[in-house]
Amino acid sequence: MNFEGLDPGLAEYAPAMHSALDPVLDAHLNPSLLQNVELDPEGVALEALPVQESVHIMEGVYSELHSVVAEVGVPVSVSHFDLHEEMLWVGSHGGHATSFFGPALERYSSFQVNGSDDIRQIQSLENGILFLTKNNLKYMARGGLIIFDYLLDESEDMHSLLLTDNSTLLVGGLQNHILEIDLNTVQETQKYAVETPGVTIMRQTNRFFFCGHTSGKVSLRDLRSFKVEHEFDAFSGSLSDFDVHGNLLAACGFSSRLTGLACDRFLKVYDLRMMRAITPLQVHVDPAFLRFIPTYTSRLAIISQSGQCQFCEPTGLANPADIFHVNPVGPLLMTFDVSASKQALAFGDSEGCVHLWTDSPEPSFNPYSRETEFALPCLVDSLPPLDWSQDLLPLSLIPVPLTTDTLLSDWPAANSAPAPRRAPPVDAEILRTMKKVGFIGYAPNPRTRLRNQIPYRLKESDSEFDSFSQVTESPIGREEELHLHMVSKKYRKVTIKYSKLGLEDFDFKHYNKTLFAGLEPHIPNAYCNCMIQVLYFLEPVRCLIQNHLCQKEFCLACELGFLFHMLDLSRGDPCQGSNFLRAFRTIPEASALGLILADSDEASGKGNLARLIQRWNRFILTQLHQDMQELEVPQAYRGAGGSFCSSGDSVIGQLFSCEMENCSLCRCGSETVRASSTLLFTLSYPEDKTGKNCDFAQVLKRSICLEQNTQAWCDNCEKYQPTIQTRNIRHLPDILVINCEVNSLKEADFWRMQAEVAFKMAIKKHGGEISKNKEFALADWKELGSPEGVLMCSSIEELKNVWLPFSIRMKMTKNKGLDVCNWTDGDEIQWGPARAEEEHGVFVYDLMATVVHILDSRTGGSLVAHIKVGETYHQRKEGVTHQQWYLFNDFLIEPIDKHEAVQFDMNWKVPAILYYVKRNLNSKYNLNIKNPIEASVLLAEASLARKQRKTHTTFIPLMLNEMPQVGDLVGLDAEFVTLNEEEAELRSDGTKSTIKPSQMSVARITCVRGQGPNEGIPFIDDYISTQEQVVDYLTQYSGIKPGDLDAKISSKHLTTLKSTYLKLRFLIDIGVKFVGHGLQKDFRVINLMVPKDQVLDTVYLFHMPRKRMISLRFLAWYFLDLKIQGETHDSIEDARTALQLYRKYLELSKNGTEPESFHKVLKGLYEKGRKMDWKVPEPEGQTSPKNAAVFSSVLAL
Repeated sequence: MNFEGLDPGLAEYAPAMHSALDPVLDAHLNPSLLQNVELDPEGVALEALPVQESVHIMEGVYSELHSVVAEVGVPVSVSHFDLHEEMLWVGSHGGHATSFFGPALERYSSFQVNGSDDIRQIQSLENGILFLTKNNLKYMARGGLIIFDYLLDESEDMHSLLLTDNSTLLVGGLQNHILEIDLNTVQETQKYAVETPGVTIMRQTNRFFFCGHTSGKVSLRDLRSFKVEHEFDAFSGSLSDFDVHGNLLAACGFSSRLTGLACDRFLKVYDLRMMRAITPLQVHVDPAFLRFIPTYTSRLAIISQSGQCQFCEPTGLANPADIFHVNPVGPLLMTFDVSASKQALAFGDSEGCVHLWTDSPEPSFNPYSRETEFALPCLVDSLPPLDWSQDLLPLSLIPVPLTTDTLLSDWPAANSAPAPRRAPPVDAEILRTMKKVGFIGYAPNPRTRLRNQIPYRLKESDSEFDSFSQVTESPIGREEELHLHMVSKKYRKVTIKYSKLGLEDFDFKHYNKTLFAGLEPHIPNAYCNCMIQVLYFLEPVRCLIQNHLCQKEFCLACELGFLFHMLDLSRGDPCQGSNFLRAFRTIPEASALGLILADSDEASGKGNLARLIQRWNRFILTQLHQDMQELEVPQAYRGAGGSFCSSGDSVIGQLFSCEMENCSLCRCGSETVRASSTLLFTLSYPEDKTGKNCDFAQVLKRSICLEQNTQAWCDNCEKYQPTIQTRNIRHLPDILVINCEVNSLKEADFWRMQAEVAFKMAIKKHGGEISKNKEFALADWKELGSPEGVLMCSSIEELKNVWLPFSIRMKMTKNKGLDVCNWTDGDEIQWGPARAEEEHGVFVYDLMATVVHILDSRTGGSLVAHIKVGETYHQRKEGVTHQQWYLFNDFLIEPIDKHEAVQFDMNWKVPAILYYVKRNLNSKYNLNIKNPIEASVLLAEASLARKQRKTHTTFIPLMLNEMPQVGDLVGLDAEFVTLNEEEAELRSDGTKSTIKPSQMSVARITCVRGQGPNEGIPFIDDYISTQEQVVDYLTQYSGIKPGDLDAKISSKHLTTLKSTYLKLRFLIDIGVKFVGHGLQKDFRVINLMVPKDQVLDTVYLFHMPRKRMISLRFLAWYFLDLKIQGETHDSIEDARTALQLYRKYLELSKNGTEPESFHKVLKGLYEKGRKMDWKVPEPEGQTSPKNAAVFSSVLAL
């Protein structure tokens, strides 16, 4: 802060008057400060002065929260919000520093930095605080201990410092040079000459150093050489303050008048892209301080010395209504700072008072602050004091534990010898894949450990692996368990390798050679991908969901129907459930059930995926049941149902619901019967651990017809009594869903034991004899696998780890009982066809899907599904009629043998969910899909924005006579905002590897008419409202500004994502052709699957093989002589330009009939691009695309 030209009254504050050692209270002290203040004998207040409780803080509006006195009567010279902890630092003209903790401004530390000079700047580092005075740089811990004290030359007069990186500091002042100091060695490493002396303010961006001079100039210097690249002559008198944000620089200062220096009420604003001044901003206060506060807009805070504060946009007009008053205790404000979170403002006045203004009742100074370390309370020792000068003082007064063991200090030297640690063994995977060239071996990195880190074995023997315990936070750094080598490669967790082109060059066909669509796993909460596939391959569920459409914004049934439609259209390309998972995250019940995983938990595998997917299974069935109850389709169910198909039930209930009777029998003989229903069952395992054979059917019957003893209320006894509760089945579901609940070693041992018993019984059944305590020898296996044996080796392998039957038979008895037994194909010969048995209440259920939990501590585990894909799906995708089991592991899809679906090696493959379906299920339901999206979605609709007016409308909705037909052209463009930043790592060779891409969300979608009298006029221009936090609006590339997506303040045509999605789905279904630039990414983020013959992408039309892609801006300049995307992108302009480029393409290629002549045009395009470095020359007078004639016609209409 440059104090030249400020209020002359400041000259009365001589430094000697404000020494902390001066006992006289300052003469300028406001008497009101002395109320309720206790002064110490030296006359200076040591405790912070609290003011009255502040008024209620309105969210989003800055108002005063607290005020305290740092040092009574001594002006505050500088304030600074700590960048690492929740603290505010204040420096005074007397050289005293004080820190306050949290929004309550509780005094944390207070110490003297300099005895005579004022503190001019404060900078927080990780381990301490830097204080700059006139000719001294001091680095002190937050508690006040000195880390280093660097004295500058006495002739120096320093005013500003700038931390360029973690260990380099620039210090400038009124002299003609700037010093560079290394904080590690505390030495001056460089001295840069300054042509214009007097550097009082320094800022930094990723392009320049900015130096503010006392002469009123601002110089822009190169980050490496510190040479002047550009210079702005801002004010004729002196510079007061300036700030930089994005591409804008704003400055305030003083101008020379006849009477001297006068505060200039015009802020100078500069565009850093064109390096020129734009329209000055007139404000209504005398600006002394200014800061950008980029919260929901890039607004400026302008502060005057008298305490007035005004907020305004740097490129807009200042409104007097946006002024508020700080009301300082002293006559002047001396300092101003903004917290890193932009939630708090700090003001310091000339009477030593600090004012904290916030926009929320509980603000945080930093987005991620570390925990502050507080001093421990003083522990008074209860032992009596010992006078060591007394020779006769008994040492027994010191309590020492009595021991007869040898003390550690008596350890003999002979028993101590250095023992170096042995090098760890080389990974077995490396040895297996290693190829030798001479005496050097080469092997691919198995990526089981971090680069350049070798863990040592701390124990000779690893502890037994607990398959069902939580996976440790990081599997790196410990020895690999032996059982991991048993995990088949196709069951391991698959990840997408990202490159510079994103996903374009990733070979998904390597993982999926079928025509079925996988699901991408990088989206948050994509652990449910396997269950989405299970629901999709249930034909009645798929048809029912795709026929559903309602008005709810976040309806899981609607979003699941959209996702199923994408899976139908895909020909082997993976899809992503981003819109479905977005709606899933908004359901309160999902969060209450713990189904929403944090990114860190999902990546590290901290959550128990088996329990999680079973809870998700119950949740999704319940949620779909509730969504379907509102839109019941009576024609869907054609079978006999009678009383079960009630009006309040849904088709999901008819498919999955099982009606039951719960009976409670008290020991007094009183019996209570209640009717209920459930959508799934949970397996209940027997308590005994004997090795006797226990069929799956017996366990299932025990779980369905559950009987348990519990305490319950008896109306007859009028108190809680031990009761016997039993459950009887009244109606069996069409689809039997079972949660396995294998969540501990106890249940896993039961599955393992039953599989071993079943395996031995199967061998005996086929003629083999196996003793109970004898393992198979190699000769035994060869004998069994020989031609003379009954079984071949392949069939023996199929019998291992199998306990689950492929089919079960269930029968309702006359006394409300239930008979359950395993069913094989041979049983059908004995009992007759299943269709005939249904007439007598006997049903056969076939296994349709199993969801399993793969235990792999290297990746945190994963979930996969075995699904029996029916004939209708193969008929649609491949044109053949057969059934086949497949493994679905996210985007990896592979056909498997049917026995693999029921084989569970409990060391790494644990069952979680089972789906059994009735035979001939599809014949009971109407499997026709009628597209529920009608043309009315394209007609005019109301905006969600409260301030949206007709004069702001940028589009004309389609009329009934303009409805698109098959083959019509539609110009499309979309703009996006960022929800999560990209996660990447820097390799040791300097290259960057993308771990997780940035998560984008569509913010604006524009569709332009491609033919007719209104060609080029948009009929859709929707801004998409979002409830998720936006990290970056990408305004420079999207044109979206903070506030455009907020229904409370937006002036745009704001809609929901679902509303706009339905419009695009209708256009796709009707068969229009979309014209745009880079549509592949647009459709991917919108989460749409568009047939390739309906996409005309100009990025590929004007592209030569193995050459770079060309931007829309360069194509428009080269072919159309248009200069677009000047300041920001506009989707209307981009969509219209893409249409014109497509017309130009047809003209140049003669409708595609002359490819050779068009190839020459492309060669000329690429030659011109290389010469100009693919940059469009800057226009002399940039005009807005909205001034075009066609756009003015839109506004006129």
